[in-house]
Amino acid sequence: MSDSEKVEKPEKRKFSKIESVGLVLVAGSMVLLLIKPGIIGDLFNAMFNRAFPIVVSLYLASSVCPAILISVTMGRLLERLGFTDALMRIFIPLMKYIRVNASVAVPAIYNILGDINAAGKIGAPILKKAGATKDEQKIAIATMISGPSSFSILVFGIICMTAVNAKIFLVFVLGLFVPVFVVPLLLRLTIWRDTKAVSSLADIPVFTPNKPLLTTIFGGAREGAEVLFLLIIPACAVVYAGIGALEYFHIWQYIQAGIETLLGWLNIEPKTGTTAILAGGTLAMAQLREIASNTPAPQVIACFILAASGFPLQVIFGQIPAIWTGPTDLSEKECILAAVVGGVIRIITAGIFGRLFIFLW
Repeated sequence: MSDSEKVEKPEKRKFSKIESVGLVLVAGSMVLLLIKPGIIGDLFNAMFNRAFPIVVSLYLASSVCPAILISVTMGRLLERLGFTDALMRIFIPLMKYIRVNASVAVPAIYNILGDINAAGKIGAPILKKAGATKDEQKIAIATMISGPSSFSILVFGIICMTAVNAKIFLVFVLGLFVPVFVVPLLLRLTIWRDTKAVSSLADIPVFTPNKPLLTTIFGGAREGAEVLFLLIIPACAVVYAGIGALEYFHIWQYIQAGIETLLGWLNIEPKTGTTAILAGGTLAMAQLREIASNTPAPQVIACFILAASGFPLQVIFGQIPAIWTGPTDLSEKECILAAVVGGVIRIITAGIFGRLFIFLW
């Protein structure tokens, strides 16, 4: 047989790490089915029973559902009336005084009325177009984390803080607007120093939609439904199903105790603070609304500051890198690091509000 007639044997594919993990799972599943088959069903029931009351009772069968739809509609209506562009006109020129590219503030400002996903999709290309450095792009992500990921958080927050007679105007100014300046300044002076003062509005688009008023209103209601059914409820179901699994294996109580100890030390309402970090600010504020009148004012304010942020963790470790990696010069790791820095700053900020700012209540 000539060499040309010889059949080359294909090389054997080596096992990848994930295939090895899969084999272990297959083997483990077979053993469980053989020894104790009921454990799989019990695990599913624990996950379902933990998630079901939250998804159905709190969201679908309560006032939270229409409240989210109405609040998102209100945010879009304010945007249609020029609120976002007015904020841009106020904040963008002032960024030169802290010597960073003015486009750094765009995602954080848009996030006040929009949502964190839209803020990233809109803000990331603007940063690139405006010539922001990599350090400034990281600062933009960290600053954006200091703003609420949904307008519904602000509405629920107002309701909760009204119940404890908090000074809402000061809370909003110090908790939402001041960080737009303080966070970039802090990061420019410490971690990311490659910045330059650029305050031109030429690269900043107009954010007021050119749509009829009724179209804006009904479009806002539809967007609220998308936020509820495509973001909040799936995230809530996944997180609480995971908690149910951890409870089944008697692990969650230790994790919960650690988180609640930290939040308690920072004077943040522990239960809803944990919800804000793991499941999102809207759910946390909805839960806090039910207990606000019986909760100390400092804890209510601090919990609002924590909820009005880029949390939950799935946003920091999933949505931020997915949205920001393409339109910017940053890698996934750099995006996650910037988001983590912003999250840590927000937790510390909430603790400062809960412990030190006694003039707010």
